[in-house]
Amino acid sequence: MDQDEKETPILEVRNLTKRFGATLALDNVSLELRRGEVLALLGDNGAGKSTLIKCLSGVHQPDEGQVLLEGQEVTIGSPMEARDLGIETVYQDLSLFDNMNVVGNFYAGREPVTPRWLGGWGWVRDSFMSRKAKESLESLQVNLPSAEVEIGLMSGGQRQAVASARAMSFGRRIVILDEPTSALGERESSNVLRLIEEAPEHGVSVIVISHNLEHVMQVCDRAVVLRQGVRVGEAEPTEANHEHLVSLIVGGAAERDKGEKQA
Repeated sequence: MDQDEKETPILEVRNLTKRFGATLALDNVSLELRRGEVLALLGDNGAGKSTLIKCLSGVHQPDEGQVLLEGQEVTIGSPMEARDLGIETVYQDLSLFDNMNVVGNFYAGREPVTPRWLGGWGWVRDSFMSRKAKESLESLQVNLPSAEVEIGLMSGGQRQAVASARAMSFGRRIVILDEPTSALGERESSNVLRLIEEAPEHGVSVIVISHNLEHVMQVCDRAVVLRQGVRVGEAEPTEANHEHLVSLIVGGAAERDKGEKQA
């Protein structure tokens, strides 16, 4: 990889706008995600965070703006297209099947078959799926009682770890996590945060939506703040910037910035 490729953001969002009828959910939002970076996306409810990641994961189509992957403009028309581009998203509901085991959830919707040319009419490669899922969990140091246990019998932290590990295994470029530590205890949160922190070692860049600034400061390299569909600023998530980030989220810093510009 030459110097230009290293400096090119893995993801660049330019002037993204999304409307739902008369509601302007995203207003000319721009941001970039660097290679090997863990980026926090912050903001109160209604700030536009979920709309933005749904545009990046193919659920919504933006009305205006561009999305570039490694410097090339792309159109993400569906979640399947996002996956094909190497973008995996884990929403708050995790999208796991309680009556299936870890292996089944790992490969749900993308089961490898043989022979390949038969597509959905081929034979599912069960032993291959089991081996690869276990290898992925081991490489990410996800400790589970067994990969054969049904997801519905696992704790919230174990379920979150499975969903995150699945995303990191299949997300060749980018993994997006929506409130990954929400409703988890301290021990379970620590395990999920470790997965996020180590993701760049596996060649994955991460976008994290979180209301927990302590967790953001622990694992994120940079934080971008949205408010009412507008990007209002960014800062390095450190203790020194904690108050600034809070004021950006609630509106104080954003209003001061606007006032200074007008003056």
